[in-house]
Amino acid sequence: MLEKTMLANVQEQRRSRRWGIFFKLLTFVYLFGMLALFTPLMDMDKAASRSGSHTALVEVRGVIADQEAASADNIVKSLREAFKDPNTKAVVLRINSPGGSPVQAGYVYDEIRRLRAEHPAIKLYAVIADLGASGAYYIASAADEIYADKASLVGSIGVTAAGYGFVGAMDKLGVERRAYTSGEHKAFLDPFSPQKPEETAFWQSVLDTTHKQFIAMVKQGRGERLKDKEHPELFSGLIWSGEQAKELGLVDGLGSASYVAREIVGEKDLVDFTVQESPFDRFSKRIGASVAERLALYMGMQGPALR
Repeated sequence: MLEKTMLANVQEQRRSRRWGIFFKLLTFVYLFGMLALFTPLMDMDKAASRSGSHTALVEVRGVIADQEAASADNIVKSLREAFKDPNTKAVVLRINSPGGSPVQAGYVYDEIRRLRAEHPAIKLYAVIADLGASGAYYIASAADEIYADKASLVGSIGVTAAGYGFVGAMDKLGVERRAYTSGEHKAFLDPFSPQKPEETAFWQSVLDTTHKQFIAMVKQGRGERLKDKEHPELFSGLIWSGEQAKELGLVDGLGSASYVAREIVGEKDLVDFTVQESPFDRFSKRIGASVAERLALYMGMQGPALR
């Protein structure tokens, strides 16, 4: 009797496991089915909204970096779709970003210039919301005109690269650093080794070169509107309110994206062309980006950032 009872319990547990696996698989199938069903419907809804004349909207939100929502790939793809649409009357680039990678910002800047030359009848307006600083302003300066709210934060035309030094703490703890390299300056960003004057000077020269590139692009985009001769502090890394930025020539006017669409473009209907990543894409990118970021921090190899 005991043996039969134990055998019955084992069989019951196996049945329960099988049914549990079945229902889990059924749930996944249902979720993926719903995703497959609603994605085309969303695309159809977007296509329908684009059927009439409109002002195209592209968002630049968050840090401008690879694998982020505001990566150059995402922004460029959105801009191309917006300019390509035959019903687009103008494009509004709505920005709310502290900046980021000078490389990513440079990619977007160059693509904006190219698209404006390819589609001369379609103007591009940058609209800064809460924040349009550093790399975000780099991108904005490529637009035909820039608008901001009177309290927006605009500017921060500078370059930064920060880290930590743990040499003193290691000395107190009696920890010895052993770094083996095949190049004289291979470990010059190592936070566990003392700084050398010649390496510090070299790294400063890299930042200065990037800063000069940044300034040149802003001057190219803004032209005579920029009052840099009277205000050389424009390129010092300082940041201004939207009202101050207008006086300095950093922006052309005050207003929101809807204001620009309605009053400047003359087409109040805004259609969002911003690339929308799936939750699965965002999750996988976050995992890869965080691993790379942690490695860079550990190795002390974070590059220059426009922030």
